[in-house]
Amino acid sequence: MPAIASDDGSCSNANTQAQMNTCAAEEYQRADGALNSAYREVMARLTDNAPARAKLRAAQRAWISFRDAECAYVSSATEGGSVQAMVRNQCLTHMTSERTQTLQEFGTCEEGDLSCVRQ
Repeated sequence: MPAIASDDGSCSNANTQAQMNTCAAEEYQRADGALNSAYREVMARLTDNAPARAKLRAAQRAWISFRDAECAYVSSATEGGSVQAMVRNQCLTHMTSERTQTLQEFGTCEEGDLSCVRQ
C-alpha cells in the first residue's frame, strides 16, 4: 500500500479506516525514529559516564514498557474494532514525541541544573 501521509506528515488525505490506520502507523514510525535519534545523542554525550549510560538505558527500557502498556490500555476500549490500530498508534506517537522532547532537553540543560546529567 502506498504511503498515505502528505509531504507535511499529515493524514488529511486518508479516507478509509485502513488508510487512517496506515497513516497513524507511519506517523508513529517517524516519531520512533526521532526518539531513537535523541536517545543515541544523549548516550553519545555520556560516553565517559558508564553509570549514567546504564541508568539511562534502564530508564528507557522501563519507559518503553510503560508506554506500550499504557497504549494497550488506551486502545483496549476499541479492542476488536478496525479503529484499534489507529488509536494505539496515535497513543504511541503522542507518548513517544513527549519522551523525545524530554531526551532532547537533557542536552540543553542550563548551567547549575542539578537534575541534568553531565558527561
